[in-house]
Amino acid sequence: MTFTGLLQGVAVVLALEGIAYALAPEAMRRGLVVLIQASEQRLRIGGLVAALVGVSVAWLLNGL
Repeated sequence: MTFTGLLQGVAVVLALEGIAYALAPEAMRRGLVVLIQASEQRLRIGGLVAALVGVSVAWLLNGL
């Protein structure tokens, strides 16, 4: 994985998030309210799972 590939991945995430806010701002707002109300433990576990999935997918795609 190169630094350029990493930046491209970040750019895709930003684009997808921007599209979500543009198409469904109220749904995104409701999602943020749910996040604010979640416990720290739940956020940490969710963040760890998301990080593991992201690293795993990147690692698998790097082999292609």
